[in-house]
Amino acid sequence: MEEVVLYEKTEEIGKITINRPQKHNSIDLNTLKRLIEVFKQSAKNADICVIFTSEGKDFSVGDDLKYTYDLLLQVEKLPEAIEFLNSYQILTRSMLAHPGVIIAGIKGWCIGGAFEMTLSCDLRIAADDTKIMTPEVGIGMVCTNASTFLLPRIIGEGKAKELMYLGKELNAEEAYKLGLVNEVCKPQGLNRILKLTANSIVQKDHEALRMTKKLINERMESYIEAALDGEVVSLIKLGQSEGLRKRLEKFVKKNDFKQ
Repeated sequence: MEEVVLYEKTEEIGKITINRPQKHNSIDLNTLKRLIEVFKQSAKNADICVIFTSEGKDFSVGDDLKYTYDLLLQVEKLPEAIEFLNSYQILTRSMLAHPGVIIAGIKGWCIGGAFEMTLSCDLRIAADDTKIMTPEVGIGMVCTNASTFLLPRIIGEGKAKELMYLGKELNAEEAYKLGLVNEVCKPQGLNRILKLTANSIVQKDHEALRMTKKLINERMESYIEAALDGEVVSLIKLGQSEGLRKRLEKFVKKNDFKQ
C-alpha cells in the first residue's frame, strides 16, 4: 500500500510530501496522523530546513469531503470526527514547534485546511497556477490550524476577515501582493526554487536560525493555544447543526470534480 505522506532527508534538508494525487491530495484522518508523525520525525532528525509540498498538480483541496460528510452523518463516528479535528491542531503544534525552517511549496488548488496548514510554515512559495480558498464559513464551519490567529497576523485583520467571510478564490499574484506568499514562480520551476531556497537557508548559522524562529514563535504561543482550543470547541458545536449537514452535502456535490 502506497504511503499517503512521504518523508526523505538529504543531508540537512528534509522533504515532506502529501502523496494522494489521485484524490487531489485531500486530507483524511490517516493523512493527518502521518503528517504529524513525519514532522515529528523531521524535528528529531534535526532537519535545518524542511520542504513541504505534494505530488500531482494540486497542493491539496483540503478535507476529503466525502470522508468528512460521512463522519457527520454517522453518530457512532463522533469520536473519530473529534480525533480528526484535534489532529489538525496537533499537526499545527508540531509544525510550529519544529526547530527548522519550513518552506511550503504551493501549487494548483490550496483549499481550506490545507491552506491553513501552510500558515504554520515559515515561508511560502507558490506556483503561478495556485488558487487559494477558505470556504469553511460558507459551509457552516470555522477554520482550523490556528488560522483565526495566524492569517490576520500575516496579512492583517481586514483582509483575513475578507478571505474567511467571503470565501473567494485568491490567485498567486494576489497572495503575493498581500504578503501571504514570499515568491511566485512557474509550476515547472517550483521544485527548483524550493531547493535553491532551502540550500540558501542551510548555509546560514544553524543555531541563529533556530533561535530566531524560537524568539518569533514564543511571543505568540499563548494566543495560538487559545485559537487552537477555541476552533475545536466551535467546530464540535457547529457539527451538531442540521444546517452544516445540508450545506456540506451541497458543497460535496458541487465540488465532486476536485475529489
